Amino acid sequence: MKVLLDSHLLVWLVGASYRLPLDAREIIENPDHEIFFSSASIWELSIKYSSGKIGLELPPRMLYRVLIESDFQELAVTATHALEVELLQPIHKDPFDRILVAQSMSEGMLLLTSDETIAQYNGPIRLVR
Repeated sequence: MKVLLDSHLLVWLVGASYRLPLDAREIIENPDHEIFFSSASIWELSIKYSSGKIGLELPPRMLYRVLIESDFQELAVTATHALEVELLQPIHKDPFDRILVAQSMSEGMLLLTSDETIAQYNGPIRLVR
């Protein structure tokens, strides 16, 4: 199964593993699963980190490097993904979260999220706590 991680899970996985929900860890560590992260998540974290809105244990550049070295796959944002956003219900206003939902739907990937609002979308989304 292909699994896309939301931004919170990426941060927790690499920098604050004690916050990573057990069910998320089990999915991520399952050797039958291919784990992806979105370039949109790196973009979001870079914006928030450089503006001082969030503190991270690892700066986005290091986070990215750790993800790549850990054999996680990067999912680039495409025009197809952007067009899928148009079809989404207006449940969530955050453009970064909306693109993650669109990517998971258009790629047929399970989106793992800790965000209850994201989990309200119909599609391959699983809320982990």
